[in-house]
Amino acid sequence: MRDNETIIRELYAVAEGVGFDSETFVSAFSDEGYMTDIPAGATLRGKAIGDYIGALTTAFPDIHRELFQIYVTGNVVVVELAIRGTHRGELALPSGTLAPTGRTIDVPCCDVFHLENGKVTSFHCYNAASVMQQQIGLAGT
Repeated sequence: MRDNETIIRELYAVAEGVGFDSETFVSAFSDEGYMTDIPAGATLRGKAIGDYIGALTTAFPDIHRELFQIYVTGNVVVVELAIRGTHRGELALPSGTLAPTGRTIDVPCCDVFHLENGKVTSFHCYNAASVMQQQIGLAGT
């Protein structure tokens, strides 16, 4: 069986913009597994997880997650990272759709995963949404 760090590194690899594979991404989760975008307050399960990540790859086709540190303790994996990309596609927001701005993002983030039997049971994404909003021109700098 693959170790938990390898499982999470592979999960990030399939979430890259150019080669995003929604089906493989979602298959890494247990049947009860979920993802929560903490700043947005959005909790997703099943196909909705892939759709959510897919929306980011549509808005930022070159999206890349730069992994800085990975900490593993038992069934918990914590990742310090930055989400980077260029806003070249439409971005769906609660207030409407934002047309591409051509601006780049470099968003600090910390992800916390819980795993059981080689599957993700929970994924909590603590991203600096306000930083992204500033970088694409939605909020004052």
